[in-house]
Amino acid sequence: MATSGRSALLSSTSTGSKSTLENSNPEEDDGQNLWSTILSEVSTHSRSKLPSGKNVLVMGEVGSGKTTLVAKLQGVEEYMKGRGLEYLYFSVHDDDIDDQTRCNAWVLDGDLYHKGLQGVAVPVDAISNTLLLITVDMSRPWNALDSLQNWAAVAREHIDKLRVPPETLRELEHRLVKQFQEYTEPGSGEDGTPQRRSEEEESVLLPLGENTLTHNLGIPMVVVCTKCDAISTLEKEHDYRDEHLDFIQSHIRHFCLQYGASLVYTSVKEMKNLDVLYKYLVHRLYGFPFHCPAQVVERDAVFIPSGWDNEKKIAILHENFQTVKADDSFEDVVVKPPVRKIVHEKEIQAEDDQVFLVKLQSLLAKQPAVTAGRPVDTTSRAPTGSPRTSNRSAAANVANAMPQSGQTSEGVLANFFNSLLTKKAGTGGPGTPGGGNNTPGTVRKSGSKLGLSDVQAELDRISSRETDSDLPNANETPATDGQDT
Repeated sequence: MATSGRSALLSSTSTGSKSTLENSNPEEDDGQNLWSTILSEVSTHSRSKLPSGKNVLVMGEVGSGKTTLVAKLQGVEEYMKGRGLEYLYFSVHDDDIDDQTRCNAWVLDGDLYHKGLQGVAVPVDAISNTLLLITVDMSRPWNALDSLQNWAAVAREHIDKLRVPPETLRELEHRLVKQFQEYTEPGSGEDGTPQRRSEEEESVLLPLGENTLTHNLGIPMVVVCTKCDAISTLEKEHDYRDEHLDFIQSHIRHFCLQYGASLVYTSVKEMKNLDVLYKYLVHRLYGFPFHCPAQVVERDAVFIPSGWDNEKKIAILHENFQTVKADDSFEDVVVKPPVRKIVHEKEIQAEDDQVFLVKLQSLLAKQPAVTAGRPVDTTSRAPTGSPRTSNRSAAANVANAMPQSGQTSEGVLANFFNSLLTKKAGTGGPGTPGGGNNTPGTVRKSGSKLGLSDVQAELDRISSRETDSDLPNANETPATDGQDT
């Protein structure tokens, strides 16, 4: 009886529960499904945090803009440049899961002496989470190809020294090849996203070209050409033309094709392609979606992602070559300009004004005094002038006394000037002591007349030697003197 009663109770209980489930509200079921969906998404997002420990190893020549580039990616305007190995970072934020992390940026010094510090930035266990970034200074394009080859060799040497297990290294190399082959051009879909391929197409990978990924490092590489705003300066100062710029780009793209690297032309000064570089780095390290297509039209804003380029696309640049050939040596076409020696002119220090004036005064004191004009006759002259007739006769005497044929007589000249002095001293005007008809004046006049007679005799003797054309002039002079007397 007890057993039958218990079974009846169980049957009634089961019947009641079935009736309750049948009478349950379907809206309540929808609410329970919504909450379960939200809880599952939260639990999924909590497990999908952004990974930490991603590294970007930056290499390049001294002065190529490595630290400046990373500081711009970090959003820092003022920074301190160090030596050896610098540590910087840039933030990575995922809006979908509302998570944020930091990407480590290690800047290696441009001096090869510090190349051993790569082991601090990229140890063995971090090789799979590392991206290599090599900077090239476009203001000095003649060093571009050598710089790329040197720093790629430094990276290869470091990877070989890490002694990565062979199976791990093969896995990294295979992953890089697969990423290169699976590249699809963004924007091919309707919404701008890469067009999804079918499973059959994804299973078939296109073979690599002849010169593609021949130097596989196992880590992704990005070649960044900095200071691209200097291209206009190259055209003005060094006579670079479009074919030279295309020639440089073709050789850099050949290098990138061999290493499976991407190529980005940037300019911190003009803020060109910095956002593209940041998005691409985040895409390669964290798997963020990337929708920027390749850009090859603008010569100073080139962007070529890994997997897009090939030999045929590079050959398009060769169509613009006129004076150069595609197989020409890079060093023969892109020649380093001669170094101009800057001659600093010696600065002349001006001395004090007073010192200069004292020196000038001493120089003037040493020089003899020079009087301008005719020499001054210091002979005293009588205050009163001689009669007009006497002056005329004296002028005639002077004209006749001047030797015309180079003959001079010191005695004649001495007597002539003595006679003039005697005449001036004996001649007196009205109101003077020598004037009037007194005896002293007559004596002086007669004395002066005798002196003039002696001079006249000498002049006659000189005039007799002159030519016939000068004889009339010599005869007029005594007649005039006779009338005056």
